[in-house]
Amino acid sequence: MQLCGVALLSVGLVACGNNGHSSNDNGSKSSVQEQSKTRQVTDAMGHKLEVPTHPKRILASYLEDYLVALDVKPVAQWSVSNGIQDYLQYKLKGVPTISYDLPFESVEKFKPDLIIMDSADMVSGGKYDKYNKIAPTYVVGKEKNNDWRKELLAVGKVVNKEDKAKQVLADYDKKAKAAKAKLAKDGKSPSVAAVWLVGGKFFIVSKNLSSGDVLYNDLGLKVPKVVEEISAKATSNWNPISLEKLTELDADYIFLINSDKKDSSMLQQPLWKNIPAVKHHHVTELPASSSWLYTGTIANKQIIDDVLKAIDK
Repeated sequence: MQLCGVALLSVGLVACGNNGHSSNDNGSKSSVQEQSKTRQVTDAMGHKLEVPTHPKRILASYLEDYLVALDVKPVAQWSVSNGIQDYLQYKLKGVPTISYDLPFESVEKFKPDLIIMDSADMVSGGKYDKYNKIAPTYVVGKEKNNDWRKELLAVGKVVNKEDKAKQVLADYDKKAKAAKAKLAKDGKSPSVAAVWLVGGKFFIVSKNLSSGDVLYNDLGLKVPKVVEEISAKATSNWNPISLEKLTELDADYIFLINSDKKDSSMLQQPLWKNIPAVKHHHVTELPASSSWLYTGTIANKQIIDDVLKAIDK
């Protein structure tokens, strides 16, 4: 996940379902559902909201991965001063951008019919009422925004694609399981680490978050001691690590997300070159535009593909 200070957005509610009655009953229920323009939900902050049964103009900044997976195009997409989520542009190309901090004037301009917020922090200080005047605003809360699977299912519910979300998750789990089996050589999985170089500083991913969750939990790859140590005290997805500490990294493979392509001085340091995986040429360098700094079904699938390409030879 990129830019740890940027909050994710998510939502959850119960969608209408099919209870298996006759075709006439199903037709009647479908007709009734179509006529019902709104449904009531309660968000993590206790707000009772009337949200569109079939929202058309959704603003769910930084949840675009889930929307794309569900074949939903948002009215605007997340952005920061230095970019957007490049790995999603095969579906979001041409979608207008909106600043990550969601200025009220910009939100109003896009005329959303549903706004999805990640946490109470995003709407603190009276912001909630202002957003809610623009469009029904649902706050998801910490329980789901710390678990991408729960977020996917929650987004599926709110956009009335709960069955699609379940299928997307099942497809992902099937892919991850197959990849895990390929990567386990003679019953043993190699050790790996994801390292991010940005602004002349190194960061290492936490073992249970972002790409770390994919590497160690979904793919069952071995967690190096350095990653274990830093993860025990981690407060973010990506955590600072000195070059000196990196020399202790006992990983068979390193995945390096390089945001400093124009300045390779850190990668020329003797300490870097003495890291075991570097000496054995087991470093896969990835651009900042890759999916490794993000989280979601699409991002994670791309991470799995990168891992298989590097290790399953």
